[in-house]
Amino acid sequence: MIYKVYYQESATEVPVREKTQTLYLEADSEMDVRLKLKNRNYNIELVQKLEGKYLEYEQNHENYRLEQL
Repeated sequence: MIYKVYYQESATEVPVREKTQTLYLEADSEMDVRLKLKNRNYNIELVQKLEGKYLEYEQNHENYRLEQL
């Protein structure tokens, strides 16, 4: 499954909407996503499973790039 992760670069800073970044990751579950990103110093705001039309839409977006971990 493909997941879209909304995060802040630093876990020590207060989240600011304008600094929120996203990445796309293939994983078995939301917990698997969090475990894969555990070593990065990210403040994860949301992990969202992408499927169906929403996944197609994201894949056609210019910023779509599947992260390889």
